[in-house]
Amino acid sequence: MANKCPFKAAGISYVDYKNVAAFNRYVSSYGKIVPRYYTHISLKYQKQLSRAVKHARFMALIPYVK
Repeated sequence: MANKCPFKAAGISYVDYKNVAAFNRYVSSYGKIVPRYYTHISLKYQKQLSRAVKHARFMALIPYVK
């Protein structure tokens, strides 16, 4: 069996940009979004995560570069 998506395992239905602590570990030390093959996130949640990180950057909740 393949690795299960951490968002599905936690029961998260939507990745919200305001919940910075939830997706902070999916951003590298350089500020880049970590790809799916490292994090084992499903495509649906990876797209939501990407959108949430970009929105949080724009709203200045997280920096563009750490």
